Amino acid sequence: MMELADKKCIPCRGGVPPMEPDRAGELLAELDKGWWLNEAGHLERQYGFGNFVEAMEFANRVTEIAEAENHHPDLHIAWARCVVEIWTHKIQGLTESDFFFAAKADRAYRDGPARP
Repeated sequence: MMELADKKCIPCRGGVPPMEPDRAGELLAELDKGWWLNEAGHLERQYGFGNFVEAMEFANRVTEIAEAENHHPDLHIAWARCVVEIWTHKIQGLTESDFFFAAKADRAYRDGPARP
């Protein structure tokens, strides 16, 4: 079975309903620990780092993924942390591509520099 991180984000053209909560729960269980659905129904995770530079380096890796996948999360960067918030803007809800992107962000985090 193909891992979520190996799947390609599919551009949403709009006009489709957001993912059902049960399906979102199933896919959430396939992601690394730390992801949750925030009050807006978006995927969110805070990643921790040893300093601001490492947080920025991770944000830059996520930016590269976003451009390659044409799927763009919100990034909130502070000292030693980066919060990634993902949803499909066209439908103001979640699609499978949001979970694919989350898994790609997790992979970038695992493959990045060592953490404290």
